[in-house]
Amino acid sequence: MNGLEQQFGNLAVNGAPRSAYVPPHMRNSNAAPLRDHHPRLLIGWGPPRGGAFPSRGAPPPRMNGGGNGWSSGPPTWDAPSRGTPRSDGSGIWRDGVHIPGPRNPRMERELYGEPEDPLKQHTGINFEKYDDIPVEATGTGVPEPLLHFTNPPLDAVLLENIGFARYTVPTPVQKYSIPIVAAGRDLMACAQTGSGKTGGFLFPILSSSFQNGPAPTPPEPAGSYGRTRRAYPTALILAPTRELVSQIHDEARKFAYRSWVKPAVVYGGADINLQLRQLERGADILSATPGRLVDLIERGRISLRNIRYLVLDEADRMLDMGFEPQIRRIVQGEDMPGVQERQTLIFQMLAKDFLNDYIFLSVGRVGSTSENITQKIEHVEDHEKRSALLDILHASDANSGLTLIFVETKRMADVLSDFLMGSNFPATSIHGDRTQREREMALNTFRSGRTPIMVATAVAARGLDIPNVTHVINYDLPSDIDDYVHRIGRTGRAGNTGLATAFFNRGNKNIVRELMDLLAEANQEVPGFLITINSEFGGGGAFGGRGRGRGGPRGGGRGFRDVRSSRSGGGFGYGSPSYGNGGGGYGSGGYSGGGGGGGGSSPWW
Repeated sequence: MNGLEQQFGNLAVNGAPRSAYVPPHMRNSNAAPLRDHHPRLLIGWGPPRGGAFPSRGAPPPRMNGGGNGWSSGPPTWDAPSRGTPRSDGSGIWRDGVHIPGPRNPRMERELYGEPEDPLKQHTGINFEKYDDIPVEATGTGVPEPLLHFTNPPLDAVLLENIGFARYTVPTPVQKYSIPIVAAGRDLMACAQTGSGKTGGFLFPILSSSFQNGPAPTPPEPAGSYGRTRRAYPTALILAPTRELVSQIHDEARKFAYRSWVKPAVVYGGADINLQLRQLERGADILSATPGRLVDLIERGRISLRNIRYLVLDEADRMLDMGFEPQIRRIVQGEDMPGVQERQTLIFQMLAKDFLNDYIFLSVGRVGSTSENITQKIEHVEDHEKRSALLDILHASDANSGLTLIFVETKRMADVLSDFLMGSNFPATSIHGDRTQREREMALNTFRSGRTPIMVATAVAARGLDIPNVTHVINYDLPSDIDDYVHRIGRTGRAGNTGLATAFFNRGNKNIVRELMDLLAEANQEVPGFLITINSEFGGGGAFGGRGRGRGGPRGGGRGFRDVRSSRSGGGFGYGSPSYGNGGGGYGSGGYSGGGGGGGGSSPWW
């Protein structure tokens, strides 16, 4: 047959017998599941919560224990049986027992990557430096730190997944946060960039979920016709950006592998109908941006009644971005259980009225300004930056890793990316004006090494954990030293070594004093031209009217204090920071609750 006849034959329009249609969920279970072929369908994958759940008239979940609703350990729930074995490696919960799913080599390659050379795998990682990182935990009944990944307190299936991800020892934040959360306590953690915060909250949440099982589905509210399935997540993770929630979701999928737990993610800029379909397949751990979550709550597609764990990651940045009304509504204005009936884990600063008898954890830097990062400050005038950048890239080893270049404007990100491609350097760019699809594609090609250079604005400065970023270049230095810290923290992650290069000239004089302090703190060389420029503009103190009034040294990266023990002239109170006189400000010992750079009055407490 010719090509056209062959096509008609395949369509069986010439009278040939046609096979009966088989619904996707009833097709041959031995075939490779669709999720293995289409990575976009991985988000929120899971079976519907079908007959294994109690009837819609079942009572809402009940937590065992007295007092504030918690037992002395993590919460336990009256949980139903759940699910049937699946070919994609998902586990099930049946008769109060967690039955892990079978191993799936294809899924493991997708989640954890190809097996690496054991020698290459650990190159440059200074795990022994973890013991030197300062940690402060305050509050009543602080548990002993976890020195190794062990069972107990972590579930055996989770330990296997941690091994698949090639994690060997807990980072400092994980040493403390895992036993704190496992003990059923609230947590406010001030951990620096690259410190392993995501694992710090995911590990204890997943371990408890594996051991205690799913919560029953509450009855649908009156007036609901049952045409659409409402998602009832048991853990909600809020973060400020699409990239960060996607990254948290990817980590949740890694560590929920072979379990009954179904991670899901929702964020703006993506097809909401696709996200709705994914929610229907399972959303036990939901990672979300505040705006899209409020939208889905208003549509009646998500309920927060079953929330056991609320995590606010990069909380201070969510406030900076104006998400306070949405966060207030999500936490206090919807059907989420109150502070006595859930655990709340906050990373960075936010209102203490979201917390109940919390433990405050302050962890020094791991990879932000630590000695693991070699910082080089080059004096480069604006008109010389392109030439200096090409010199650096030509001198770099093409196989040494990924290079992340930070600029200040969206236009410059595209212009510089085009310039690098025109100079035969594979590059891409990411900024706020690119569509979500374009941003995801840029991150994917960068992570995979197809475009080993990425030019980015501040959208990539916080939270993103991209393996193998060995060099960060500040083509344009930011106007705030904290932004510089977050930028260079994209390399030297979790104990790895890295290189950070910054182009500095007199246009950056407003941060010269703090940049010098930062270099000295991390035992880095302080160039002579910085000292000269600093003296030209009056030495220490304010530059350009922007004195910040920080009290004392950074103390090894711990600039934050527990507000309960620092109610005047210290601690932290999040308001709008002000530079110079009046308004909010940075006070002694951290973000001020009064005093220091003008005395920050806070609307939060």
